[in-house]
Amino acid sequence: MRITSRSKAIVFFVVLGVCLVMLAIALNVSWIILNWRQEVMLFLGVILFAVLIAGLIVNTSFLVREIRRNEQHDSFINAVTHELKTPIASIRLYLQTLERRDVGESQRREFYRLMLDDTDRLLGTVEQVLKAGQAGHKKQRDRVTVDFGQLVRECVDVARASHQLDQEALRLEQLPEAEPTVLADSEELRTAVSNVLDNAVKYSNGRVDVSVRVETPDEKHVTLRVKDQGVGIAPHDLKRVFKRFYRVPNRVLSNVKGTGLGLFIVRAIARKHGGRVFAESEGEGRGTTVVLELPRSTA
Repeated sequence: MRITSRSKAIVFFVVLGVCLVMLAIALNVSWIILNWRQEVMLFLGVILFAVLIAGLIVNTSFLVREIRRNEQHDSFINAVTHELKTPIASIRLYLQTLERRDVGESQRREFYRLMLDDTDRLLGTVEQVLKAGQAGHKKQRDRVTVDFGQLVRECVDVARASHQLDQEALRLEQLPEAEPTVLADSEELRTAVSNVLDNAVKYSNGRVDVSVRVETPDEKHVTLRVKDQGVGIAPHDLKRVFKRFYRVPNRVLSNVKGTGLGLFIVRAIARKHGGRVFAESEGEGRGTTVVLELPRSTA
């Protein structure tokens, strides 16, 4: 495994912090031994060194966190650059071919279709970045009563069409008899549900087998459960996958397109609506279930 400069920096700051804490403890013990008969000096010394140790620990933690955040930010920039550069290069190649060569009508139509697919990919990347920025804003737009089951059904239909899947590959298994409604921004909610579905499809590792269920566990909540049979998530990554820019380090996922913003957007939208989102998995290679829970509308 290659050790990056940031990894070395993290090790350096951790070692430095530990050494400084040990030095402070040594000084503190020496102070106590030398001044154990002077109560005031002893008390002030203990307080001073306690503050010093706390400051060193906080400072080291902050530095390590910032280094990791910068590393994730660089990974995000690389991912976005790749997501933008690849379709642009593809479109340019098709346009150059159309300009310099005579191609048949069928091949010309195929080029047009591929270029449209690339522009959709570009638009999707730009929209994902914009939505990530909007998700961090606390300002709320007007909310309306939304039939959550109907919204999920529409999102499933759109996901099937965009990923060219049949009903068995991405299936809506259950909807409650009573139509559960939520007070929400319908566009934001549609974005959250679509991101969960897209993630399940992308990380299915070739064979897509995704089940979708909408349940009402009690009178106050409605849940969306999206279960796939894909690459799974290690226990220590179950919470990290909802952080901004975070992508699970996995060789199987190296070819999966993405910016590391999808589940972050889902979490931000869920919180804005008074709900929550979490992931369940038995480990790598055992699939993942993402659960989106929202408060039901009393209207």
